[in-house]
Amino acid sequence: MSTTVKLAIGSLLIGCAVLGLKALAWWLTGSVALLSDALESTVNLATAFAALVAIQVAARPADQNHPYGHHKAEYFSAVLEGVMIIVAAMFILREAFDGLMAPRALDAPVTGLVINGVATAVNGVWAFVLVRQGQRLKSPALVADGKHLWTDVVTSVGVVVGVLAAVATGWWILDPIMAALVAVNILWSGWKVVSQSLSGLMDEAVPEETLARIREIIASEAGGAVEAHDLRTRLAGSATFVEFHLVVPAEMSVYDAHEICDHVEAAIGRAVPECRVTIHVEPEHKSKHSGIVVLD
Repeated sequence: MSTTVKLAIGSLLIGCAVLGLKALAWWLTGSVALLSDALESTVNLATAFAALVAIQVAARPADQNHPYGHHKAEYFSAVLEGVMIIVAAMFILREAFDGLMAPRALDAPVTGLVINGVATAVNGVWAFVLVRQGQRLKSPALVADGKHLWTDVVTSVGVVVGVLAAVATGWWILDPIMAALVAVNILWSGWKVVSQSLSGLMDEAVPEETLARIREIIASEAGGAVEAHDLRTRLAGSATFVEFHLVVPAEMSVYDAHEICDHVEAAIGRAVPECRVTIHVEPEHKSKHSGIVVLD
């Protein structure tokens, strides 16, 4: 079982525990704000399951129908997560509206807040783990899940502050107001998750610093070639695809040109993990004099 799958399963288990704690906090207090926090945790649980399925699909090797692999499956999970975040926010807004129309005092607020605080601490630690490991493993699904959990942590802190203010002042309307603010924040989070995932589905290029590093490697490691042009890159989950044309002297043998390509591919692979490099070799008269000049 891969590390990515283990982390996704861990998210499911922790999501169940956190949801149980937050639901208990809401049941004890009757707080609309704490209910909003619990509703967001139901989304965490559902999207953790979606991430697990997507990660398992993305890990499948390339086949006849999917010669480039299944890496983009994780982006679909991230899009689904963003959509579910937005749906949860709409439910929270509805509950907040009802609370604004009929504010009520809270029951056992201290006990509820302590329980909610424990759940928030667990979420915070796990969010940090997911983002760090997701970035290391180049897993969009894990990173999206971790960022969503961190948003949950931030909003949970805001909920606690709002409920404490309502208890201290007796202004019980602060409870549904805080729930509405949580919903707005969740909507923004959902939009960011969806937009970032759609960029991945649209074959977004690698970051500028990565592209610059690839250009440097080609220039320094393709000794014997003349130039490289038409460099293109794209990201697909944990995989990076690099394609370019390599111009070699007309008299160079196929064997020597192939040796240069192997050398360049290996160098790029060391710098960019899980990189698939495709090089089209061309004779010198195809030079465009506008690409990457190979250093002697």
